[in-house]
Formats: sequence, C-alpha cells, structure tokens
Amino acid sequence: MSVARAVEALRAGGLVILPTETVYGLGCDATNPKAVARVYEAKGRPKLNPLIAHVLGLAEAETHGVLHPKARALAQAFWPGPLTLIAERRPESSVAELACAGLSTIALRAPAHPLARELLAAFGKPITAPSANRSGHISATTAQHAAEDLGAAVDVVLDGGAAPLGLESTIVAIAPDGSGVLLRPGAIPREAIEEIVGPLAAPHGAKISAPGMLESHYAPRARLLLNAATPPEGATYLAFGAPAPRGGLTLSASGDLVEAAANLYAHLRALDASGAATIAVAPIPSHGLGEAINDRLRRAAAPR
Repeated sequence: MSVARAVEALRAGGLVILPTETVYGLGCDATNPKAVARVYEAKGRPKLNPLIAHVLGLAEAETHGVLHPKARALAQAFWPGPLTLIAERRPESSVAELACAGLSTIALRAPAHPLARELLAAFGKPITAPSANRSGHISATTAQHAAEDLGAAVDVVLDGGAAPLGLESTIVAIAPDGSGVLLRPGAIPREAIEEIVGPLAAPHGAKISAPGMLESHYAPRARLLLNAATPPEGATYLAFGAPAPRGGLTLSASGDLVEAAANLYAHLRALDASGAATIAVAPIPSHGLGEAINDRLRRAAAPR
C-alpha cells in the first residue's frame, strides 16, 4: 500500500500499520478521539496505558509538550530515533486527551524510519502508533506479524521490511527540576542518556505513566523460564553467546547485544509458533541494551 492511501485512511479516522526503526506501530490520527479509541479497541489495550504521539521533530514536539532544557538536549542528540520523551502536555495541544490516558503529561517521539517520516510529513499531524500487536503480546517487527495480530481492524498496511532495531524506544521523563527518570529501557542504552542528563532514577510506585510499564507485557503463549544457563529437559531453548541446540534459536551466537535486541521478538514469535510449552532463555548481561532486553523478558515471563 502507498503512503498516499495511508494518509487517506488516517484522515478518515482509520488505522494504519506502519514501520518504525524500533517495532511496527498501529497508527491513527492523534488528534481524533474516535480514531484513538479504535486503537485501544483493536489492541485490547487498557485505557490507563498512554500512547506515544509521533512527530517529525523538536519544533513540532514543543507545540504539544513543555520540554525542559535537558529534554531538548536529548531530542537534539537522539531525534529522529528511538527515544520517547515524557513532558507536561500543553493545554492547547491538539493531541486527544484519550491518547494521554487522562494524565497531565504527553509522550512524544520523532521516529527515524524513512517510511514513517514520509507518512508524518504527508499527513501533517501527530500520529499515535503503539506497537502493532494485541496488548500484552509479543511486539511485531515485521508487517506480516502485525497483520496477523490485528487483521481486519486495520485499513492499510505499510510494509517497510524488518524493523532494524527490534526493540521499543527508550522512555525518559525530565521533571521541571531537571531530574530524570527512566520509565522504560529501550533501544538507546541508559548509559548514552545519562551522558547527557546525568543519573536516571527508577519510576516510583505502581502508577502507569508511560507505555510498556504494565507488569505483564510482550508475552508469548508459551511459559518463559529465564536465566537458564543450560537447556532444561523438555524446554525449547533461546540461546545467547553460543549456537542454539536443535529446535532452538540463538539471539546472538557471538554475544552481540545489538543483534540480540533485533532478534528478540521475532525469535520469541518463531519459538511460540513451534508449539513449545516452555521457552527457556539463556542469561543476558544487564549492561547496555541488555537492560532493555531483560526488562522485556521479565515482563513476558510475569504472571498473566
């Protein structure tokens, strides 16, 4: 399908599957409350879980959110790219309040994928685009995976090939006093963010203030067993740092965390589709992108 057809669908209040550099998104007109409600319905997503408004860049973002100078510095360093900033929502913002889940804040990101940027430029308004999968399920890194999950709920599918990063955006909130909170580890490692804004705190309490904070999320049908140094009896193995045994897959035989992040969701989907009752996952280092990979695996393994 063409970008022009996708723009027509968005203007009509429809839903569009679109590629980003992180994962595929389920896009709609962020300023149309009925379209936003369709996204929640199509995904089966709790309405307390806010959506990210995708924009072309910093200038557009600042018409919707009040960005602290540290947040601007992050945008200048990492946009377009896999960084989402949480800022106080401007009262005059055209983004539907439903997309912000009733919060006083707004989630903003400028994606880098050329097809996503072409769509944003042609549409001329923010697009909300949560991951294109049923809520709580494994995120989609190909158009086919997204279409399989969402099917008839979608009006247009834009296929931009496999998502190159394969892991959702890093989400950071900068408070008015300049302190930073890492709300969701993601495709930009914590260390790169902290080089610009200083140490990042962990979120306080159980309040859902950004996407990806639900305890159970990104989950396959199979049971996940984490930190399995060797393949347990009867389990399918997802290896790291070594070739996988027969019937399993490896996130990265060489121990490359970038490769592991890119393969994570596609491999989980493939092993789940094999009919495995249990998927055992090798230990993943916690530094760099390993923090985000372990975050996704922990949520995928949480009780449902």
